[in-house]
Amino acid sequence: MLEQPFFGRRLKQLRSERGLSQAALAGDGMSTGYLSRLESGARQPTARAVEHLTAQLGVKASAFEEPGVTDSLAQALANATSTNSDETVEALERALSVGVGQDPLLRWQALWLVAQWRRRHNEHAKEREFLEELVRLGDELGLPALRSRGFTQLARCLRACGEITLAVDAATTAHQLARDSELPVQDMAASLLALVSAEAEAGRLSEARAHADQLTALTDNRSDSLWAEARWTAAAVRVRQGDLVAAQELLEQALDGFNSSENLALWTRLRVAAARLHLQKTPPELDIAEQYVEQAETSLAFVGIPALDQEVISLKAEIAFQGGRFADARALLDRVRGADPHMTYRNRVRLDVLDSRLLIIEGEEHEGLRRMRALAEEAQAASNIDLAADIWRLLAETLADARGASPA
Repeated sequence: MLEQPFFGRRLKQLRSERGLSQAALAGDGMSTGYLSRLESGARQPTARAVEHLTAQLGVKASAFEEPGVTDSLAQALANATSTNSDETVEALERALSVGVGQDPLLRWQALWLVAQWRRRHNEHAKEREFLEELVRLGDELGLPALRSRGFTQLARCLRACGEITLAVDAATTAHQLARDSELPVQDMAASLLALVSAEAEAGRLSEARAHADQLTALTDNRSDSLWAEARWTAAAVRVRQGDLVAAQELLEQALDGFNSSENLALWTRLRVAAARLHLQKTPPELDIAEQYVEQAETSLAFVGIPALDQEVISLKAEIAFQGGRFADARALLDRVRGADPHMTYRNRVRLDVLDSRLLIIEGEEHEGLRRMRALAEEAQAASNIDLAADIWRLLAETLADARGASPA
């Protein structure tokens, strides 16, 4: 039995997928007014209308039959899990949009998978929508493991969006759930990773250091992605504390001990992090930074993450800037901007800061200063204390350089 309103929604979807107007689909067999009423659900389809529409669309009548709500979600989830392609995840999103009557555990799994897909594509605003529902659903289900995992992922997403205070709150909740419910090491470590990163960006360095030490101790007997991320995160805290020697030691442990076959994207990001560390030294070690960038570039074609490509190009622009090759830095920066950057909040700000520094060097001091002040104030307002401090420091350094030498 073909029932409205599902028939109308399905009809409109099939027409849109084929790029047909209502007039083109209606053809000579029916009026566009009748077709419009079918799509809106205002008219029940007749057998003759169905016969005409299936012929026009090249489908069987069963294409208009509404499946069971849970069965539809389960099927979409199975397809997305087994292939994880853009098409199957988009179909899963459509199945989630039905909402009513779906099994809550199946829906939680579907939300998790779609949020992960959005994260890989650096679509953090959409990821956040799915994660916020996932967290609400986890609370309703009352399962500590699902609740902790939901809050952990939400904390990571909020940090990527620049919502540092909210990220700290979410990560704190995740860690408390993992600890109080004595969840496995994987959950405990994941919550600590999110917590340390958020605390560090909020400027809560003593708390971040204590939690980072817990994290490295917790993962000490491993050699997987979690182990490498733990050392990278602990290194990032040391960098913010100004202890670059200890940071380099921790990062080199991850660089030497983690195999690219385990997780190529993480292997690449570790090299990006190492390059940034050597740029922060006084004086910056540009040759070593460039070596790490070259290593990262070898994997980019296989990783297939546009945002990571853009981060590496941005890093090359920073190396060019610090090496006094301002024209090269500008060209690389414009290349990233021309590709419609899909980055985290922090990396987008880095891009804007570099643009502002170049403006100052290029003689547009007033505009460059205005932009950098605005970026620092924005980061401060978002409680991203660490990022704001970096911007003020870079502003002072750039002014000193610009006033002490002529542009190259």
